[in-house]
Amino acid sequence: MRVLLVSDVYFPRVNGVSTSIATFRADLSACGVETTLVAPEYESAGAPEEGVIRVRSAGVPGDPEDRRMLWRPLLRALDAAACRPLDLVHIQTPFLAHYAGVRRARASRVPCLATYHTFFEEYLHHYAPLLPRVAGRTLARSLTRSQCRQVDALIAPSEPMREVLERYRVAAPIHVVPTGLPADRFVPGDGARFRALLELPAERPLLLYVGRIAHEKNIEFLVRSYARARVDVPQAVLVIAGEGPAESALRRLTGALGLERDVRFVGYLDRERTLRDCYAAAHAFVFASRTETQGLVLLEAMAQGAPVVSTAVLGTRSILKPESGALIAPERVEDFAAAVVRVLCSAELRREMAARSRAYAESWSSLTMARRLADVYRASMSAPGDTQSRAAA
Repeated sequence: MRVLLVSDVYFPRVNGVSTSIATFRADLSACGVETTLVAPEYESAGAPEEGVIRVRSAGVPGDPEDRRMLWRPLLRALDAAACRPLDLVHIQTPFLAHYAGVRRARASRVPCLATYHTFFEEYLHHYAPLLPRVAGRTLARSLTRSQCRQVDALIAPSEPMREVLERYRVAAPIHVVPTGLPADRFVPGDGARFRALLELPAERPLLLYVGRIAHEKNIEFLVRSYARARVDVPQAVLVIAGEGPAESALRRLTGALGLERDVRFVGYLDRERTLRDCYAAAHAFVFASRTETQGLVLLEAMAQGAPVVSTAVLGTRSILKPESGALIAPERVEDFAAAVVRVLCSAELRREMAARSRAYAESWSSLTMARRLADVYRASMSAPGDTQSRAAA
């Protein structure tokens, strides 16, 4: 089976979509699925990657991290990818990749699937603040319904995300297939090495956030909760690993709270070693995003034995089960800080949470999830009437 993946984002741009694509591609070949990915080119993309076609792109105004594929080069890249027979097109993002992917699927008369990675209803008000929130939600839902009518099936990364799509009255079949954890995520990191890098003593309590530094990730709440927790654990330090548009605002907040020496912004970390070391160094991993469609970073932390304190909203609810070993706290500074203090002050609790979390993370094997996705591909290829309906569209 040969599947064409189309995405408006991919590495070196670090986010959940890039991670999901790379994780599935690595395991789908073992399931009899050959993939070709069409994605933007970046100035720092490095050496060409097998099976990845890069498309000439331009900058996105106000967003230094992302790139916008140019329409005609994108169509030419898809035409080139289709020179060999295709069995299916799988769209990863709802921008130009969506419309070009649908067009390619219709031309090739093959099924077209899309993964709904991002909960745009909660994103718009951060990036279009002049747009009334109700209007933004209405626009996001309308666009989602319109795009979902153009595909044969949808992939939801979590059960709560499926529920969102069903509330939108999406007619296309929805399959829940989370992104799994590759085996290398379980290779133990060296926490002492990371602490040495930051010149942090072994005994100093370390709280950790990993992810994009964006407004919708609710990191301001984590900073305020950390400030409250320091009343009881004054030696605690907060490490924020990642980059993004909210970093300058968060730096101003830490300065206003007098925390600039104890909140460390360390940027993106090398996934092959330094990121694992970072997780392993943490006394607690903290998370409070309201917009995750899954929350893969929670599983990465658990795989390294980092005790997790998190809210449970949208997709993170599908991960933070009773057996996960995590502490779930409400989005209230006093309550969240109390949960953090409880973890920081009890080595026994941290050991218990770490053991349960590691065992739980092992049940999220990436190969298992890739097999589920390959089954969805095969079912979509055998569904009656799809090719005829696309050709008539």
